[in-house]
Amino acid sequence: MTEPTMLIAFFLGILEGLTEFIPVSSTGHLLLAGYFLGFESAGKTFEVVIQLGAVLAILTLYSGKLWAVFRDAPHDPAARRFILSVLIAFLPAAVVGVLAHGIIKTILFETPMLIAVMLILGGIVLLFVDRIAPPAVHEDATEIPIGKSLAIGVVQVLAMIPGVSRSGATIVGALMLGVGKRAAAEFSFFLSMPTMAGAFAYDLYQNRDVLDASAMGEIAVGFAMAFITAVLVVRWVLNYVTHNGYRIFGWWRIIVGGVAMVALLVGA
Repeated sequence: MTEPTMLIAFFLGILEGLTEFIPVSSTGHLLLAGYFLGFESAGKTFEVVIQLGAVLAILTLYSGKLWAVFRDAPHDPAARRFILSVLIAFLPAAVVGVLAHGIIKTILFETPMLIAVMLILGGIVLLFVDRIAPPAVHEDATEIPIGKSLAIGVVQVLAMIPGVSRSGATIVGALMLGVGKRAAAEFSFFLSMPTMAGAFAYDLYQNRDVLDASAMGEIAVGFAMAFITAVLVVRWVLNYVTHNGYRIFGWWRIIVGGVAMVALLVGA
């Protein structure tokens, strides 16, 4: 196993940007790609750091709205409630992530067949939920009640299993709680900021002794490509799901998971 080359880093960065904000599991895609390409980064740090590039894309695209929220927070109860909702939704994943970090990184991240299975099962769930979700009662991501935000955060914990998808878990949870399709995607975007930033900081701390300075070039390339690709993808995602729902992503998961499972069984 070797550190990713520049070409592989370029490819993985694009893959991350394409998949981070759609419910198909960017981590699952990155880990499966890494397995079949035959490389491994120290402590899986490469995979975590380039995800931060995609999160930076969200910060850039929503900088105006975020600035307005924090500017108005001192005198606007609605702005304070939105900030509190995102932070509360973030807490369950933060607690479980810290407590189960070793299991997640050394066992779950190292089991390609589990990832393939979860991609398929998640695809089936997404197809099902897209059809039976209750009518939307919340069409604005900034107005989701705190109790429902906490419930979405609890569902996000399932994404600790690679292949489940952080965005997929939060979107499914939101849809079942009466959040509109566009608002569910947007809330998932906002929740990704503290979640991925926290994961990055904690993972960097845990792997500080195994970081390889020689891999910084590859990480920078992957980070940059994830940022650029995510900027292009996010607005398309919002427009697409508003009019078409999430069925296509369910089928995407099933196809990718099925192909990966067959490849793993054939190569076993």
